[in-house]
Amino acid sequence: MNSEKLSYRLETVTKYIPQDYKLADIGSDHAYLPCYVIQNGIVPWAVAGEVVEGPFQSARRQVEEEGLTDKISVRKGDGLEVIKKGEVDCITIAGMGGALIASILEKGKDKLEHVKRLILQPNISAISIRTWLLENGWGLIGEEIIEEDGKIYEILVAEKGKEKQAYHDDLEKGLLFGPFLLREHNPTFLKKWEGEKINWLTIAEKLEQASNTVENRKKKEELMKKIKMAEEVLEDEKD
Repeated sequence: MNSEKLSYRLETVTKYIPQDYKLADIGSDHAYLPCYVIQNGIVPWAVAGEVVEGPFQSARRQVEEEGLTDKISVRKGDGLEVIKKGEVDCITIAGMGGALIASILEKGKDKLEHVKRLILQPNISAISIRTWLLENGWGLIGEEIIEEDGKIYEILVAEKGKEKQAYHDDLEKGLLFGPFLLREHNPTFLKKWEGEKINWLTIAEKLEQASNTVENRKKKEELMKKIKMAEEVLEDEKD
């Protein structure tokens, strides 16, 4: 993978970056994504943010090699502390856990005032992000679920306001499965939740054998609720 040919996962993320928006890519790694969108004329200027020294240096080298130092500002810092208020229109955060992405947004809340769009790709726990968006006045405007190299990824796209609009009927189901993905019900979505259901059943069985503490009973109850929801969603497909 390089900045000329992105992974399918990152290429899918770039599809949702509006033309001519200024971009901040947080956790940019080698800065492949910012380099790609600049070279393809999608954005005029970008920030590549990295908190870890190694990837920060890799990003700097990549941007220098591509001759893009005037168009990409590579910055070292934690989450959104690498951007100034009003500096960018769009933020991408890809390839981290959902809970970590949600905490980055929470910590950098004051930087989001003038941001028009968030494009977030969690590796796990997209529910953490959907919950954060809902509680903080961001509405989902699109979602996509893809598979690459045997791994399944979800891409969430949000803009300010209308935070409940995407969740037509069942908020709880929508937060877990994704309101757009639920409606689309594509084969990758079904594969993901079939796998999750099997995983949850295994954990539930282990809890069944574990000591009957209040905590274990509560965990099992929560799991059974999720299993039931997954079964309903998968059943819809067969009808």
